[in-house]
Amino acid sequence: MVEKLSAENRAQFLEQMEGWSAVDGRDAIEKTFQFSDFNEAWSFMSRIALLAEKMDHHPEWFNVYNRVEITLSTHDAGGLSERDVKMATAIEEYVAG
Repeated sequence: MVEKLSAENRAQFLEQMEGWSAVDGRDAIEKTFQFSDFNEAWSFMSRIALLAEKMDHHPEWFNVYNRVEITLSTHDAGGLSERDVKMATAIEEYVAG
């Protein structure tokens, strides 16, 4: 069973990860990514989809034209877990890289 992050670990993670924030009313994190156009946003989503399959951890997301909103939470844990931290970190590494 996957365990939820402690309040201390959650706060530490959010301090370290620029742009990620807690979701109001949910034990989840979110970030919005902005791109120059739809093709760039779609390319990003395609790459993250492959990453999610490899990690067996799938984000909730919403896309409109050049904007992609990602929400991470682990349903098996009933909230934010280490799996979400790893996924957010991997997304950030892709964006930086």
